Amino acid sequence: ARGLQVSAGTVFTSLHRGPEVWDATWEHVSQVAELTRAMGADHLVVIPSFWRDDKTAAPIEPSELTAEQWRHLTGGMERLAREVRERYGLGIVVHPHADTHIDTEEHVARFLDATDPDLVGLCLDTGHYAYCGGDSVKLIETYGERIGYLHLKQVDPDILAEVVRDGIPFGPAVKKGVMCEPPLGVPAMEPVLSAAQGLGVDLFAIVEQDMYPCPPDRP
Repeated sequence: ARGLQVSAGTVFTSLHRGPEVWDATWEHVSQVAELTRAMGADHLVVIPSFWRDDKTAAPIEPSELTAEQWRHLTGGMERLAREVRERYGLGIVVHPHADTHIDTEEHVARFLDATDPDLVGLCLDTGHYAYCGGDSVKLIETYGERIGYLHLKQVDPDILAEVVRDGIPFGPAVKKGVMCEPPLGVPAMEPVLSAAQGLGVDLFAIVEQDMYPCPPDRP
């Protein structure tokens, strides 16, 4: 009724845990990829697993990966990209996300530097990147050729300062309203959009606001 179409599928993965998780990962990814292709979309958004529970805030594992886990993560993501492309004709875009192992500028750069740019793209979520202290414009200007998809989102800087000060996990931070309705927060959208347009490529840009749980009529 509203002329909507599917632009991407989304999956969560724990590839840093090594080859033993591949079969379960692929079972999940293949189902979503098949549906995504059937709906005429071209992208699969891949989100790393949380290192702490987003509801209870209990740590699931350390927030920093070992060198071996980084190799599992990057190698596994390249394998995933290759399989998804060959079997379903889709490109993967990895989504840096709060409370995961791909979050800060340092972690995002390390991940991108260690993966094949012809295989692994990036879904830049401007809100999550700002939440983790990153500069979206700088990322676009530095790694622009890697960006294949955008989530346009903002954070409330006052609530974010409280979250950082008190070490509040992502789930409770969302309940506090850290992700606000654009254009009421940061980063400013105009510089981000100008930088993205400067890449000279077609990008899906999804305007979002994380606000779970919430009444259906509140957004």
